[in-house]
Amino acid sequence: MTSTIPLPALDVQPESPLSEISGHLEKASAQERVRWGLERFRSEIILSTSFGAQSAVLLHMVTQQCPDIPVVMVDTRYLFPETYRFADLLTERLKLNLKVYRGAVSAAWLEARHGKLWEDGVEGLERYNKINKVEPMQRAIRELGARGWITGLRRQQAKSRADLGVLRLQDGVVKIHPIIDWTDRMIYDYLTKHGLPYHPLWAQGYVSIGDVHTTRPLSADMTEEETRFFGLKRECGLHIGENI
Repeated sequence: MTSTIPLPALDVQPESPLSEISGHLEKASAQERVRWGLERFRSEIILSTSFGAQSAVLLHMVTQQCPDIPVVMVDTRYLFPETYRFADLLTERLKLNLKVYRGAVSAAWLEARHGKLWEDGVEGLERYNKINKVEPMQRAIRELGARGWITGLRRQQAKSRADLGVLRLQDGVVKIHPIIDWTDRMIYDYLTKHGLPYHPLWAQGYVSIGDVHTTRPLSADMTEEETRFFGLKRECGLHIGENI
């Protein structure tokens, strides 16, 4: 794809004007943002996915430009059966170069050691997420040598994401949010145009899909943020970094 605007080179040194570059990329299309990240980081970039409700959009968009990009999935071992089947479906259809990372011990061993951490309030949730999500993702970044990381975060999803830019610095890795400013309607239009599916649980009212024990369908008296982690928190720890 040929960009319609000039895209500057990115120097990832601490003194670099990342905020300026991020602001410049606000004027680019999602596809141009993807292309910029791929050109800047080349073999040192990954795409992460939860195989959540709308994951097919970015999986399709990125692999159209870079079919062999490492696609990192963090498997907590507590995902919905529908999520595992959805992952298999999209992996086959899009020929994904899927890399699955998990915590160091099995679900049974985790519970034997710590009990059901997700039942222990915010502190328990944070400990659970660190063991089952954050540590495996950090390991993936190290092992795959990633300096760039493409994710599907959107501002519309939560108040905690409302101020995110196209770029964000996290632990020395530049995160790229190609669809950060997309609306639900834009997601729907893209999926429809390309004949791509929503997650199977979308039709049952699940708008944000994670683990079976901390995910609820959206009801009339809830916000989207309250469908995860019993409404106690929104972020699992994977996307906490420096605003730039």
